[in-house]
Amino acid sequence: MLNTINVSKTMMAVKTQIAENLSRVRERIAAACGRADRDPASVRLVAVTKYAELEWVCALVEQGVTELGESRPQQLVERASEFGPTVDWHLIGHLQRNKARRALPLVSLIHSVDTFRLLSTLDRLAVELDLQPRVLLEVNASGESQKHGFLPDELASGWNQCLKCERVQVVGLMGMAARVGDVEEARPAFRQLRELLDRLRLLSPVMQLPELSMGMSGDFEIAIEEGATIIRVGSGLYEGLSR
Repeated sequence: MLNTINVSKTMMAVKTQIAENLSRVRERIAAACGRADRDPASVRLVAVTKYAELEWVCALVEQGVTELGESRPQQLVERASEFGPTVDWHLIGHLQRNKARRALPLVSLIHSVDTFRLLSTLDRLAVELDLQPRVLLEVNASGESQKHGFLPDELASGWNQCLKCERVQVVGLMGMAARVGDVEEARPAFRQLRELLDRLRLLSPVMQLPELSMGMSGDFEIAIEEGATIIRVGSGLYEGLSR
């Protein structure tokens, strides 16, 4: 009986901490939108679950966070079975072509299409599985050699390959800024990503490219100011919790 009470108290503490963290994140979103003269409803929060305990994720869902982002396809498959249809899963990490088939039916948006070859594979699988997946093209806006993603000029020059997709819907871009000491230093990478999206819209005016996924816990305010429509927040939602 005592153990049950302790577990209940621990879970209540987790829920309280999650609610406080979520409130702070939403306040930061609203403040950034205010500075950019934007409606906070124009920014979608995707809660990153990569390092989160299952009960933390459950607490977020109870608080009304229904868009969850997982970096690892295998963990996405496992966790998707834990939640009902009210949760929309985003795959935000690197996707190998040999793991695409299992992940594709489970996600509402793939953020990390980083090669034309992967895009072609997803399109072929979508035909086989009778799906119409939505994807973002990952751009290496920071130019770091260890990061995945298209180089901006590479993506623009090969844009016709995106127009050939039969089932896959390319709906925008995703990118990350370099880790820097001053968060303001992230602004040029985010601005470059927004400008690239504007450039691609001109190349294909009939294609809807509404989404720009950029910004994480440490820099999402700058990303919002530069036009992000989706932010991916992990550690900011789990402060004060320990594994």
